[in-house]
Amino acid sequence: MKILVTGAAGFIGFHIVHALINAGYTVVGIDNISSYYDVQLKYARLKKMGIEENEINPGEYVQSRIFSSFRFIKMDLNDREILYRLFEAESFTYVVNLAAQAGVRYSFQNPFAYIDSNISGFMNILEACRHNPVKHLVYASSSSVYGSSLSTPFKESDCTDSPVSLYAATKKANELMAYSYSKLYNIYSTGIRFFTVYGPWGRPDMAPSLFMSAITKGETIKLFNNGNMTRDFTFIDDIVKGVLKIIPSQSLNETPHTIYNMGCSTPVKLTDFISVIEHETGLKAKVKMMEMQPGDVISTYADTTRLQRDFHYQPSTSLETGIHSFYSWFADYYKIPHHVS
Repeated sequence: MKILVTGAAGFIGFHIVHALINAGYTVVGIDNISSYYDVQLKYARLKKMGIEENEINPGEYVQSRIFSSFRFIKMDLNDREILYRLFEAESFTYVVNLAAQAGVRYSFQNPFAYIDSNISGFMNILEACRHNPVKHLVYASSSSVYGSSLSTPFKESDCTDSPVSLYAATKKANELMAYSYSKLYNIYSTGIRFFTVYGPWGRPDMAPSLFMSAITKGETIKLFNNGNMTRDFTFIDDIVKGVLKIIPSQSLNETPHTIYNMGCSTPVKLTDFISVIEHETGLKAKVKMMEMQPGDVISTYADTTRLQRDFHYQPSTSLETGIHSFYSWFADYYKIPHHVS
C-alpha cells in the first residue's frame, strides 16, 4: 500500500514517515521546506531518512539512500498541477496531510502564509482526493480550535466557533472543508486535534524547545500570564502510535468524517514542566513573568474518550520519560554537554 505524507520534513511528518516505512508501507513524502524555522533542522531530518540536501531539486523525485520504499519531492501544496499529476501517477491508498503553516504568534506577522498553506493548500489536497479516490485522508487539526474555552477536558463535541488566532481559525476551517467533501464526495477523512506535541527532532519555535534552549544556555525564559498556564504535553511516540492506528481504519459514522483528540490527558503547569527540565539537565532556569499574549490560551486538556472507544488507545508516556528522551536528542543535536540525571 502506498501512502502520501505531506509535511514529511516537519517534526510530526518525519516521525510518521519513519514509522510507516518500518510498518511496511511504500511512502512518498513531500515538503516545501519553508524557512519559517531553521531549514537545516528539516534537512537533517531528511538526511536521517536517506535524502541528501544536495540531491533535492524542486518537483523532482529523490530516492532514499537508506529505505527503498521511500521517495521525497520538494514541492508546495499550491503547486496544483504538479500535485494533481502526482496523485494521478501514484494512485495513493492513503494520504496523511501534515503540511501547514504552524505557529500562533507568527499568524499576527504573516497572516497570508496561513491562508495560502492551510486553506488553499488543503483545498488542493481535497480536490486531488476527490478526483483520485483514496481509502482514507488523515489530516492534522489542532487543540487550538477550542479557543479560550474553560470547559475542560475538551471534548470533540464542544463548540469550536471562537478561535483566538488565525492559525486556529484555519484549522477549524480544515475540519469544515473536510466534512463537506466527505459528505459531498464520500471521501473518508479523519482530523486529529493534536495537543502540544514534543520530543526528539521537535520544532525550535515551540515551548519545549524554547525552554530547553534557554535553560541550557543560561538565558531567561519568558512565562506568559505570569506562569498560570497549563498544557496537555504529548510525547511524539504516542502521537505516532495513534496516527498509525487511525490510518487503516474504516468509518464508524454515517458521514465518513471523524474528529479525534490526541493528547496525554494530563495537563501540566508550565512551571512544573520547567521543573522537570531542570531536574533532567541539572540546571536552574531563569524565569521572567509576563502578561498574557494575544492568541494564547490558558489551558489545554484532551478528553480522549472517543479515541479510546474506537481504537482502545490512549497516549501514556510520562513527562519525565518524554523529557529524558527529548533532552538526550537535544544535547546531541545541538552539541551541548549532556548532564546524566
